[in-house]
Amino acid sequence: MSQSPNPAAPQQVAPLLALATKLLSAGRPADAIAPLRDAALLEPFNPTIQHDLGLAYLEVGRVPDAIAALQWAVASNPRYADAHFRLGIGLEKLGNIGGAIVAYDRATKLRPSLTEAWFRAGALVYELGHRDEAIGCFRRAAATGGKTSFGRLGKARALLAEDHNQEAEQVLRQMLARDPSNAMAHDLLGNLLSEFGRFDEARECFQRAIAMAPLLAGCYYDLVRCRPVTSDDDGLLQRMEAALATPGLEAAQRLRIHLAIGKAADDLGDYALAMQHFDAADAVRRGSASFDSAAFCIETDRLIARCTPELIARAPELGSSDATPVLILGMPRSGTTLVEQIVSMHPEVGAGDELNFWNERGAAWHRSGAEGNETPFVARDFLANAAADYLGVLRTIAPTAARVTDKMPFNFLWAGLIHVAFPRAIIIHCRRAAVDTALSIHQTHFHPGLAFPTGGDELVAYFRSYRRLTHHWRSVLPADRFIEVDYEELTRAPEPVIRRIIAACGLAWHDACLRPESNPRAVRTPSKWQTRQPIYRTSVARWRRYEPWLGPLRALVDDGSVQDAGIARS
Repeated sequence: MSQSPNPAAPQQVAPLLALATKLLSAGRPADAIAPLRDAALLEPFNPTIQHDLGLAYLEVGRVPDAIAALQWAVASNPRYADAHFRLGIGLEKLGNIGGAIVAYDRATKLRPSLTEAWFRAGALVYELGHRDEAIGCFRRAAATGGKTSFGRLGKARALLAEDHNQEAEQVLRQMLARDPSNAMAHDLLGNLLSEFGRFDEARECFQRAIAMAPLLAGCYYDLVRCRPVTSDDDGLLQRMEAALATPGLEAAQRLRIHLAIGKAADDLGDYALAMQHFDAADAVRRGSASFDSAAFCIETDRLIARCTPELIARAPELGSSDATPVLILGMPRSGTTLVEQIVSMHPEVGAGDELNFWNERGAAWHRSGAEGNETPFVARDFLANAAADYLGVLRTIAPTAARVTDKMPFNFLWAGLIHVAFPRAIIIHCRRAAVDTALSIHQTHFHPGLAFPTGGDELVAYFRSYRRLTHHWRSVLPADRFIEVDYEELTRAPEPVIRRIIAACGLAWHDACLRPESNPRAVRTPSKWQTRQPIYRTSVARWRRYEPWLGPLRALVDDGSVQDAGIARS
């Protein structure tokens, strides 16, 4: 460890550290910052001082200052596990998910017993779609943490990720019996209950979580989605507005509260107030993540150029003959969940929910083109490995099913590659009126790790690139493999559309497919409550309620509702 060149520093530092320790012990981190900062000036390369200063900054919500101090700490002592761990917390709070995962990984390599670091890393990689890696992290948290809170939470989250939901509920209830004030356990249990349609119990869990931990006020987002908010929910809107002023509230929680207030105001018919908060949420999101619409447009061009009619025509000789996969894709909020609920009601179908598989394999293939290999042809070994690995994932989900769904919306990027890998797979493209889709996206929480805009001109441009790409798929993929379902048609006359979907999947008709609201499986979409209702049409032309406040999204009204027409580049 490097030392200060000032020989008097240790004598000057000692009383400062003694004072800081006393203040920290008394629960006064804000007051401890000044003596710690003075000590750090005297001994800038002392990792312990920098760590303690970073910790004090973290506790008072001065996250950028905390990160700077903790980076000094790990630079001074790269083997300082606690400093890496708390640096991870700081980066996570700031929305730097990749940096946080790296910091947690270093912390656990240095000290494998750091339970909370395992748990936090698991939560982040799960949100990014790396299910198996997340389960591994949660299992390590459970193994290292034993009967501690994060150990039990790790066990519960591993069980949830593995779809052992009853066991997870049992673990959480046992945990809350021992520690009724654990807000994270209430939040986890609330999400589990709401996924299975147990909305009244879920609401109670979310209310308890918020009451016990005001910094978890983002739980309001899940609470208001348990059912429509009514005038009987006295004071709920005011409580959520007051929660925005909670000291130390993180941006991610503030974003979710704005969306919760917007949803409640929408339920109550106050669309001006609703849009005010949806716009505010988008502003918070832009503060932590940006989206390059021009770059996405260029990537769309490259995908179209690589997936030529010649490549698609070679699919039968290049790809697998397995017909198991049913890909349900389209823009988020376009009806993909409803279609999966319909298809997975069939007794021969397993539901895979949103799998991140093709986002990873497709991106690897796409990068190979960027490295100078712009040939449209795909290496046979790449296709064979991708097909085998994907079938392995699907068989883990439903070992004996004739068909298994994957409703990752962003697979619209990889439809051509997927068809080449699985020429007998069915790809169901869900379409919905552009402005209704964009408005619903604007009102929904998406993980910050997603490269995806949620409002403004960027969302308009993204939608137009998506339409250009899917128009290409429509022109090059076989019509019996790439079928399209319009949300408006499906909700207007469900049975004929549902019969067409089931027939396209090569399945015998089953009446259960007409009752998607009866599907017993977990629903992990933001529209958990709506998914449990019979098919309805109240979301058609919702944009008209928001017409005065659409802003840049108004451009999508002029795009019209006939979505299979070619779209000019924006």
